[in-house]
Amino acid sequence: MGAPPLPYGFARDEQVALAEGRLIAGPGATVFGLREARRRGGAGLAPERLDAAAFEVRLAQLYQAGGGEEAGEDSLSFDLEERDAQGGPRDLLEDAAEAPVIQLVNQLLRRAIRAGASDLHVEPHEGGLRARLRIDGMLQTALDRADVPVRRVVSRLKVMAGLDIAETRLPQDGRIALRLGGRAIDLRVSTLPGHYGERVVMRLLDRAAGLMPLDALGLRPEQEAVLARLAARPNGIILATGPTGSGKTTTLYSLLSLANREERNIVTVEDPIEYDLPGVSQSQINAEIGMTFAAGLRATLRQDPDIILVGEIRDGETASVAAQAALTGHLVFSSLHANGSLGAVIRLRDLGLDDFVIAATLRGIVAQRLLRRLCAHCAREAPPTPEEAAGFTAAALPAPGVLRHAEGCERCFETGYAGRVGVFEIVEIGEALRAAIDTGASEQALVGLALTPGQTLYGEALRRVAAGETSLAEAQRVVGDLS
Repeated sequence: MGAPPLPYGFARDEQVALAEGRLIAGPGATVFGLREARRRGGAGLAPERLDAAAFEVRLAQLYQAGGGEEAGEDSLSFDLEERDAQGGPRDLLEDAAEAPVIQLVNQLLRRAIRAGASDLHVEPHEGGLRARLRIDGMLQTALDRADVPVRRVVSRLKVMAGLDIAETRLPQDGRIALRLGGRAIDLRVSTLPGHYGERVVMRLLDRAAGLMPLDALGLRPEQEAVLARLAARPNGIILATGPTGSGKTTTLYSLLSLANREERNIVTVEDPIEYDLPGVSQSQINAEIGMTFAAGLRATLRQDPDIILVGEIRDGETASVAAQAALTGHLVFSSLHANGSLGAVIRLRDLGLDDFVIAATLRGIVAQRLLRRLCAHCAREAPPTPEEAAGFTAAALPAPGVLRHAEGCERCFETGYAGRVGVFEIVEIGEALRAAIDTGASEQALVGLALTPGQTLYGEALRRVAAGETSLAEAQRVVGDLS
């Protein structure tokens, strides 16, 4: 579908839109808007009336999916969002004509949002400026040109993020709130001085993205049952572990939605607040003014909470306060950086918690990774080699008769993959494991007590390989070091 013939701002304000030869009208459609739409689309068009909610959804679908094809790199044209005179955000699809630098910046932002990128990297180098998008966990080059005014592009991004454009010697952090076709997007901006100019990295958070139900995360039915039991616990600590970008926050939010009932008071302390949770009190960390995770957690304990979500346990103080909260009858969800599930126990020891406190408070641990899904259009099949089959046997899993491998085509941009699926290693702390933690058992001993080879991250990844969802090479790239 081509670009809608009505500008987005006009369609939104006048409550009219043209889509594939049809005239769509909202409840507030104006005579002026209908007249202009008929002038552009055809005098004989009869309006298709929609209520306010349906019109908003249709408008968002129309302009997000096809609201202007991506212009070529030589004619980048895009509109950015900034605060207008009334203090509200302008939409990225308004104002067709802007200065070239603004057009370039806005085109990059729109491309990143529409591609579903998690991060946008803007990197000055000796030959000019490179922009890369992190899609499905891998960086892909979106722009690399020598004729781009590097400093002006970086300054534009810093202005949008409310940063000091005169300060180029120190790192800075900021935030951009923007919209694309009515869709709310938050960008967390970080700058870092470099040899050829300031490097800017932006984390994209789609505030409009709905929470994923547990069955959409990639869990097996028995794993869903374990998480449901954990979410129903009256107290204790439940941890999600994994590297940055492995989906820990999404899992915690899904667990929170399981535990969210009318009679329970839920409070979160996050950095950043990634999704809006209906009926949940959410607080943003601001370390510069003393609002740390530990300080926020202490404050939430005075809010009569039943359930507390702490975005991350980063230091001994936060770990200690979280443990005290669990001991005093609260259910605490949090994330922790550790390689595997039982590695969280060792990490908590490193942060200063005593073994008996860990044993008394820890209820469950979820370790996870994200594997890229094979492209449905170009994956090739081949029987497993003896070495490949041996990997399945070592994990106590039957070797499949056929393995699928990444090939690459136009639809997946020659990567061989499209989308991602989660793999989870879930441990529910039982009496035997609690006793082992209390006696200071090593991580290896805890793993041997809690998990079979097929229940580890690598074993779970091999299940995905056997099901044809991903390749063995991808499983080994992401979790092979844990086998």
